Amino acid sequence: MNGLSDLRLTLRSQELEAGQNNEAREAPMRNVATGLSRWALFRHRLHTRKALLDLTPAQLKDIGLTREQALEEGLKPFWRI
Repeated sequence: MNGLSDLRLTLRSQELEAGQNNEAREAPMRNVATGLSRWALFRHRLHTRKALLDLTPAQLKDIGLTREQALEEGLKPFWRI
């Protein structure tokens, strides 16, 4: 896992809300790390969101995000998907 799975889940859920591929509403949850307790999942989200805030502009460009999108996702509380 590269640390950005939560971000991918969020972006995928936004696509689904926009009406793309309506029958796959549960698909984003398949990418969640399995076998994690609730607290381990919260810790994972906290870690990956902090890592997102530390990315350089070049790294953000590589993953197709703007600084604003990274800030929006990175500043979410760990308990929100």
